[in-house]
Amino acid sequence: SKREIKMRKLDSTKVRPLKSEQLLRIEDHDFALRPGFGGSPIPVGIDVQVESIDRISEVDMDFTMTLYLRHYWKDERLSFPSTKNKSMTFDGRLIKKIWVPDVFFVHSKRSFIHDTTVENVMLRVYPDGNVLFSLRITVSAMCFMDFSRFPLDTQNCSLELESYAYNEDDLMLYWKHGNESLSTDEHISLSQFFIEEFSASSGLAFYSSTGWYNRLFINFALRRHIFFFVLQSYFPAMLMVMLSWVSFWIDRRAVPARVSLGITTVLTMSTIITGVSASMPQVSYIKAVDVYLWISFLFVFLSVIEYAAVNYLTTIEERKQLKKRGKASGTYSIDAVQAMAFDGCYHDTDADMDLTAFSVRCEDSLTRARAASIPNLSATRIKRKRSLKGNVGRIILQNNHVIDTYSRIIFPSVYIVFNFFYWGLYI
Repeated sequence: SKREIKMRKLDSTKVRPLKSEQLLRIEDHDFALRPGFGGSPIPVGIDVQVESIDRISEVDMDFTMTLYLRHYWKDERLSFPSTKNKSMTFDGRLIKKIWVPDVFFVHSKRSFIHDTTVENVMLRVYPDGNVLFSLRITVSAMCFMDFSRFPLDTQNCSLELESYAYNEDDLMLYWKHGNESLSTDEHISLSQFFIEEFSASSGLAFYSSTGWYNRLFINFALRRHIFFFVLQSYFPAMLMVMLSWVSFWIDRRAVPARVSLGITTVLTMSTIITGVSASMPQVSYIKAVDVYLWISFLFVFLSVIEYAAVNYLTTIEERKQLKKRGKASGTYSIDAVQAMAFDGCYHDTDADMDLTAFSVRCEDSLTRARAASIPNLSATRIKRKRSLKGNVGRIILQNNHVIDTYSRIIFPSVYIVFNFFYWGLYI
């Protein structure tokens, strides 16, 4: 009646629909139901443009990706007359009043729609009822990684899209343009990975309580750059192993030098192993880098054990020699090489010396030498220089143990063979 119409006009609590809503007849339909409810499933096409891969985390086993997600479907309830056949574009305010597909990311941990400077949502409606719905989203999703070949590995990750409420009887999700539905920015790059390929695929997912659902996959393969790990892990480990071999050329009686060198290389290898393990997830299997570092650690450790054996055998050998040369007076005869090891001074000839004499410093010998005549002193110096030059080789050979001799050849040879098999197996 006229009175009711007048009352409606005076009612200020009701908001008049916008012109666009009037044109689309939003108030005339129930958009809580999907298009074509009760009939065949509504086809919803998807295409994706990957803007960037922001982060790959080995510790959390996930990746973060920013992308443009576009949906295509037809809703005849949104058709409108148009003489020029032009579409209408809307922002996110209209999204809440119409039906849109409820696509979500399977195995996602975090995701959000960008809202700077406004919410990055676009809705485009065509006169025949075709709809384009586009979002700019950043999503973090799980990636089940296998680190058995780390850092010489290739990881295969995927981002999965699926309808949350509508199974295959109500909604058919598909790639809008087939394999060309997935596009990427040409400038996508990662610090530790090289992106080998991007591909799109589809499948079905079954849930025991709700049935079968269409699922779309964004697959990409990531191959790790190894140069960083060569500089940070492999090369330092090689240097420590080669540094441990230096002890094989050091006098076997130089205990402080060889022990300190061995302990330093062992501690450095332990630091390298700890640093690599701290940046990786605590997996229960052996990684490729673990094989290399622990075998390198074994080589360094064996070099320390090698000197322990050399020192022990040298001590036993010297004790036997001292017992054989023992005299009734309680003194022992030792050669020039052993005397040099004890007092740090070179002796021209082998001499019988009392062990107590080694407590006398080289300065005492020089003081006694100054008491002699000047001609004798000059002749003695010339004689000592010539004798030293002629006996250096003999001194080195006498101070060299047979174990050190074999170690100089065996350790480098075995390590080279190990590197040959390691890099041949993993590359």
